[in-house]
Amino acid sequence: MQTLAEVFAKAKSENRAALIGYMPAGFPSKELSKRVIDAMVAGGVDIVEVGFPYSDPVMDGPIIQQAAEIALRNNTNAKDVLQVVSAVKVPALVMSYWNPIEKFGVENFARELSAVGGVGVITPDLTIEESADWISTTTDHNINRVYVVAPSTSDLRLKEVTKACSGFVYAASLMGVTGARNSVSSAAGELVSRIRKVTDLPVAVGLGVSNAEQAKHVASYADGVIVGSAFIKLVLESQSDEEALERVNTLAAELAAGVRRP
Repeated sequence: MQTLAEVFAKAKSENRAALIGYMPAGFPSKELSKRVIDAMVAGGVDIVEVGFPYSDPVMDGPIIQQAAEIALRNNTNAKDVLQVVSAVKVPALVMSYWNPIEKFGVENFARELSAVGGVGVITPDLTIEESADWISTTTDHNINRVYVVAPSTSDLRLKEVTKACSGFVYAASLMGVTGARNSVSSAAGELVSRIRKVTDLPVAVGLGVSNAEQAKHVASYADGVIVGSAFIKLVLESQSDEEALERVNTLAAELAAGVRRP
């Protein structure tokens, strides 16, 4: 399995951004979530974020919240998340609020994630001030730590947060919850420029990308383009499993073409 650094380096050598796709484990069912992720990868997704469903997803928009509710009704737990990660054919991270990780056990989670081939964890609500144990544990198990920064993050704070990151930096394109949008915030490009002044890590932009044109725009200044709600929306709207897989694969291929720079 490639490392995150190798994926970003390969994308750069091909004059494109890496395409990162998000899908919650256990949505729309435990087994189908694996097939949906396979369809995303077959379409051109380079890195997968496997969502850890949580009952209080305050940072997520209605589409991801709905997916999380479905996954929780399917009794999706930490073991199921790890099982999905183990089945992903490209580098996979877990995207999770801190509470489920803490409940499972920080040491247990890092150890078991590493054992199934997971390469990192994105923790949107974990502050660096509360990260001492997490930093130590993930370092011991060779797990990348990805923190989220936003346009409101000060320059001093950017330097502190990115110093604790490994793998890449997650740049939220705007303030607010997740969700596909008609346009990507103009603040994203400025944020990426500010991040590049304080770290050499790749920068991936998320929140709002839903089509190839938006992916192309973000790829012009970022190292990675993150897409989540757009994939989930297709699954929610599909009338059958096969339709969902086909539509997800098609969107992934369109986005993969979009992240290629002229």
